[in-house]
Amino acid sequence: MSIADNLFIAMCRDILDHGYSTEGEKVRPKWEDGSFAYTIKQFGVVNRYDLRKEFPAITLRRTAIKSAADEMLWIWQKKSNNIHDLNSHVWDEWADADGSIGKAYGYQMGVKHIYKEGEMDQVDRVLFDLKNNPYSRRIMTNLYVHQDLHEMNLYPCAYSMTFNVTKDPGQEKLVLNGILNQRSQDVLAANNWNVCQYAILLMMLAQVCDMIPGQLVHVIADAHIYDRHVPLVEELISRETYAAPKVSLNPEIKDFYEFTTKDIIVEDYKTGPQIKDIPIAV
Repeated sequence: MSIADNLFIAMCRDILDHGYSTEGEKVRPKWEDGSFAYTIKQFGVVNRYDLRKEFPAITLRRTAIKSAADEMLWIWQKKSNNIHDLNSHVWDEWADADGSIGKAYGYQMGVKHIYKEGEMDQVDRVLFDLKNNPYSRRIMTNLYVHQDLHEMNLYPCAYSMTFNVTKDPGQEKLVLNGILNQRSQDVLAANNWNVCQYAILLMMLAQVCDMIPGQLVHVIADAHIYDRHVPLVEELISRETYAAPKVSLNPEIKDFYEFTTKDIIVEDYKTGPQIKDIPIAV
């Protein structure tokens, strides 16, 4: 069993057994048939993954690690808000006729800001600080820009990364850690997807800054399981589990903007069967 499996099962069990139901309350999401999509939720879920021990992919079912990374690169590397620049279809329902999701996600990453050191967008600012001022306590990104919310087709769910550098005793290289803040998460559809993509991001940034990827802390304000997902989750967390896969990067890449999904190497990933046609509330 992987550490990620343990954390995922414990989180789901806690939500199902001790969570709070929104049934009958005023909620925004609806199912495709127009009925309200209620949830069982927990507030303030925190999961901690140490990338020095293993890659945090669950084995209960397969997480499409490269597809998850492709979405992350769409936001962090391409800084795009258009689904035509994305290889998966996870954003199709929120895109307009031109493929845009509005001033969300990648758009915000591409906005340049004025700093004492010059004009940079948020990604380049992170890279600059990690290379030039790694012990800064101000290395972070934020996608939840209130002045632009009215022009976003979906408010950001995973909205902030905070980076923090440590050093293990007796080691020369610094360790890069990160906190992913998420306001809301559909646990069945997106939990391990987000964990894997931000673990890959931490690995990529660490590599180009000559650091070791360390801890990824995932903070979810509203971790929920939709009513129609409950039997799927119950079945999922009862499955057999396996050892975590080995995930590494092409060591030749030293520039964050040169990474592609082809530079992600996934080995020994044994999992249970995929869950098909998960209903998604919009």
